[in-house]
Amino acid sequence: MRRSEPRPRVTLGLIQTACSADPADNLARTLARADRAARDGAQVLCTPELFRSQYFCQAEDHANFKLAEPIPGPSTRAFQKLARQRRVVVIASLFERRAPGLYHNTAVVIDADGTLLGGYRKMHIPDDPLYFEKFYFTPGDLGFRAWPTRYGPLGVLICWDQWFPEAARLTALAGAQILFYPTAIGWHPAEKAEHGTAQHAAWETIQRAHAVANGCFVAAVNRVGHERPYGGDGLEFWGQSFVAGPQGQILARAGTDREETLLVPVDLAAVETTRTHWPFLRDRRVDAYGDLLRRWRD
Repeated sequence: MRRSEPRPRVTLGLIQTACSADPADNLARTLARADRAARDGAQVLCTPELFRSQYFCQAEDHANFKLAEPIPGPSTRAFQKLARQRRVVVIASLFERRAPGLYHNTAVVIDADGTLLGGYRKMHIPDDPLYFEKFYFTPGDLGFRAWPTRYGPLGVLICWDQWFPEAARLTALAGAQILFYPTAIGWHPAEKAEHGTAQHAAWETIQRAHAVANGCFVAAVNRVGHERPYGGDGLEFWGQSFVAGPQGQILARAGTDREETLLVPVDLAAVETTRTHWPFLRDRRVDAYGDLLRRWRD
């Protein structure tokens, strides 16, 4: 079947949710929000990172591997059904069980006819206080990709990937005109007063810079809520999901403490306009970047 030509004007739907301890409830509520967003005009929908559960990486607990599912699996099929019914593209972030003992942090990409186009496995895996992801996730092995969906070419990166300009660049070079970042990021409550403003500003700034450097749109989709599945201070997820335009301008931003869905119309024609006026891709010195393949230049 011949793919439809992408439309220059597309409405993005960023689904910012709070996550409960019940995976079935999280899936049902996220599907309901996605359905409402589609009925309200969204054409490309994206969930936060690992939306089916509270952020379990706050501890190294083998019991959490029971939260994983195969791809395709129940969540993928549920979103494929929604995509077919509402003719929307869906990006859903899942805990993938690939094989016994082999797990990934994966985002599936579903086209507007329900076709599973593929997935992106998180490449950069953090290991920080209350972000013990290396215990759970094998680094991705599918590379940096773009998918030619019904509503335009898009790429997906996940949370910690957002700090790496190489990831954004390679995804843009694969053809992506919109970079989606399903995310689960927040404050350590004890650090918020001193460092909170700077931490959030850095997070937003680096992603706006990816939009500028690559002349593309960036959509970051975060969760909200104070999660304490293991007691202690837990993590306070800061929400503030946003879309940035190709010049880094903020087109829309969600709040810090509530569930909401951002519907953001974007004009993909702006990508070519920006890239021809700010021709960073033209002026790259690809002959001089060999040292990027080294860990450090001694």
